[in-house]
Amino acid sequence: MRVGGPAERLLVAHDADELVSLARELWSEGEPWLLLGGGSNTVMSDEGFPGTVLLVRSTGMTPVDDDSLPAGRIRLRVQAGHDWDDLVAAAVEQGWSGIEALSGIPGAAGAAPVQNIGAYGQELSDVLHSIEFLDAASGELRRISAEELELGYRDSAIKRGLEGVVVSIDLVLTAGEEVRAQRAHAAPDALSEPIAYAQLARALDVELGDRVPIRQVRDSVLRLRASKGMVLDPDDRDSWSSGSFFTNPIVSESFARSLPENAPRFPMEVVEPEPEVTTFEEIAAGYPLRVPNPASEGRVKLSAAWLIEHSGVQRGFRLPGSGAAISSKHTLAITNRGGASAGDVAELARFVVQRVQQEFGLVLAPEPNLYGLEL
Repeated sequence: MRVGGPAERLLVAHDADELVSLARELWSEGEPWLLLGGGSNTVMSDEGFPGTVLLVRSTGMTPVDDDSLPAGRIRLRVQAGHDWDDLVAAAVEQGWSGIEALSGIPGAAGAAPVQNIGAYGQELSDVLHSIEFLDAASGELRRISAEELELGYRDSAIKRGLEGVVVSIDLVLTAGEEVRAQRAHAAPDALSEPIAYAQLARALDVELGDRVPIRQVRDSVLRLRASKGMVLDPDDRDSWSSGSFFTNPIVSESFARSLPENAPRFPMEVVEPEPEVTTFEEIAAGYPLRVPNPASEGRVKLSAAWLIEHSGVQRGFRLPGSGAAISSKHTLAITNRGGASAGDVAELARFVVQRVQQEFGLVLAPEPNLYGLEL
């Protein structure tokens, strides 16, 4: 965003050992501190951070031996400070599929599981095996499986309060038959995972579910993201942003029906609860009968960009005298047109939230991490 004030103190962790050591030291001091990866998903107040900022700059990725994986799968360990898009580029170069649609996302690998990054039909949860995590409660390192992280739409146990530091992440990627058969010249022929996003399918001129050369997917995703100002470019003010500023709301089916018919709706997969059963032994022991859970109402994901645009906030909109504006390419991004303050960004975000609430009766939630700012 290119806004926000300085930190009182800045520390840099260049490798995993230094990251663990500095984090433990900062916890022992008992003062406020902030862990920061690439910073692309962070908006800091103009006053800055009143404490220590620890920058994660550990890099590197190595294969992990795992006999439990089926043939054609590769487990890869990536250090938390490794640039995410560099990782995707390397995977595509090797012909490993699973994250090619996540090309162009700025930030560090260690931040990816915090909000389960996703784009163009792929999410980190599709490929995440586990993370190495420095637990704040115990100060000890432990491995946490993807299942334990309870990854959801831009959500995880970490985002909901599991405090600690992601030291590395393990991914399971796919090396197709082409890779195994042709080794030295495999990457150009390696196929992607099935295309699962309509806009990407149209850009590739294929059908949903088709597989195409993996490099074509990366190139197409980068073009799509750049057309929306979602690839960092110093010369493109639309990319002076934190990406999507608001998450797509997830609402009940009944609320979705109250919206205009042309409002985009994406039904969410419903996980049926386990049936409540009381055993004979429990009855004999005096336990009360468990009451079965009623069938839960379906959930629907809405398009925040559509809601913003149809609340009257158009591309390029800015408040009088403000250096912040809605992207000229995409209504979901708030951008710094040059000289914006964090206060300008927050003021515009509040205006968008109010307009959508007045028009449609729901409150948009910010996607980036906000420090010292309120919407």
